[in-house]
Amino acid sequence: MTLLDKDGVHLDVADAVATVTLTNPAKRNAQTPALWRALAEAGRLLPGSVRVVVLRGEGRSFSAGLDRQAFTPEGFEGEPSFTDMARGSEAELDAIIEEYQRAFTWWRRNDIISIAAVQGHAIGAGFQLALACDLRVCADDAQFAMRETSLGLVPDLTGTHPLVTLVGYARALEICVTGRFVHAEEAERTGLANLVVPAAELDAAVRDLTAAVLASPRDAVIETKALLRGAQDRTYDEQRVAEREAQGRRLRDLAAGPA
Repeated sequence: MTLLDKDGVHLDVADAVATVTLTNPAKRNAQTPALWRALAEAGRLLPGSVRVVVLRGEGRSFSAGLDRQAFTPEGFEGEPSFTDMARGSEAELDAIIEEYQRAFTWWRRNDIISIAAVQGHAIGAGFQLALACDLRVCADDAQFAMRETSLGLVPDLTGTHPLVTLVGYARALEICVTGRFVHAEEAERTGLANLVVPAAELDAAVRDLTAAVLASPRDAVIETKALLRGAQDRTYDEQRVAEREAQGRRLRDLAAGPA
């Protein structure tokens, strides 16, 4: 069932699995503010029955980053250009960027597991979109790069937190300030990718991972994700308490039986 198809974003739902597809392969799925709004809308449209969300890009690349038109003086029609944004007040600039970030935040909700299927280039905003997901399955031709710093900017689409969490501060800093490519083998070795497979096997690998996630009871998956996501912000003893509380909820639910 198709729930959304606009501005380079297609959302399809089949039972407990939603697939979000970037649909502008001619531009290597370059991103625009309109696409970001469509991605945010896709998150709002998810039915409550969805447990896994797969994010993929049509064509040879996952997403080559921000559309180059953003760097022209006129920017995108109907959108504030970078120059217009810089001339606005601090509050106005902050509000614009916050709106853009909404496309990248909902993938980490506790009630879903999000999986990015990455092939070809994932650059800048494309890299950050892959990082927005819980898990990343990559084709062996995948190449990640964070180019914002090379352009005099910073990664601002929520990618810095998961990048540091996955690969550590020193490697994240080096990746960002050099803008170099991280190839699939390094991505898997450093924890950026959960799995790397031949490009022809990418879809099958994502289906297998999706099936494995769905094999576990939903409430247990939700509680486990919440525990793990919060672990880095808790002390060891606080995490022990959180584990006990979560397990108590699970035991009581199991003892109560089906509603």
